[in-house]
Amino acid sequence: MEQQERIRVMIVDDHSVVREGLKMFLSASDDLEVVGEAADGAEAVEACRRCKPDVVLMDLVMPVMDGAAATARIKEASPAVQVIALSSFAADDLVQRALDAGAISYLLKDTRPEALPPAVRDAYAGRGTIDSKAMKAVMKRRQDGIGGDLTKRERETLALLATGLTNEEIAERLFLSVGTVRLHVSNVLMKLHAPNRTSAAVIAIENRLTV
Repeated sequence: MEQQERIRVMIVDDHSVVREGLKMFLSASDDLEVVGEAADGAEAVEACRRCKPDVVLMDLVMPVMDGAAATARIKEASPAVQVIALSSFAADDLVQRALDAGAISYLLKDTRPEALPPAVRDAYAGRGTIDSKAMKAVMKRRQDGIGGDLTKRERETLALLATGLTNEEIAERLFLSVGTVRLHVSNVLMKLHAPNRTSAAVIAIENRLTV
């Protein structure tokens, strides 16, 4: 039987106890491998080049360089790397900065430990996860008029995207080619000024674009 490919994970947090705890917990999953760690954002950017992780668990409030800035640097250098923002706070500006920087998910540190491995797997597969408290914080930032230029098909695509479906799954639901769905998703991100699918989903829910 072929050996299962393991997801390479890097942990970034300025508290060594937190890093060690996350490392021990994630390493217990056979399909996850912790390949590196960093204590601040600047160190994370450099470590990411060396370790080549698939997914980064990124604390947001850190010295030297914060997590949002580090996320933006990492995504610029390695767009395929998925970043999960992991924070103690659900302030709307902190959540939005992380998503705008390119984080695919936003989890709070009081998240149940058993929810972390599935979140890492989802991020690796391109599916975002946002803590309900963080979602509520973002929803307070009402933005009038957003999404008014979306076509009917783009709205349908956005509604399915917001449920976490992949391009292939959306194509199947809408009876479209994957290439056409990919184009619709690209247009949706551009029109909503969203850096990624997770941010688009937040904007859609916040502005009732999926209703």
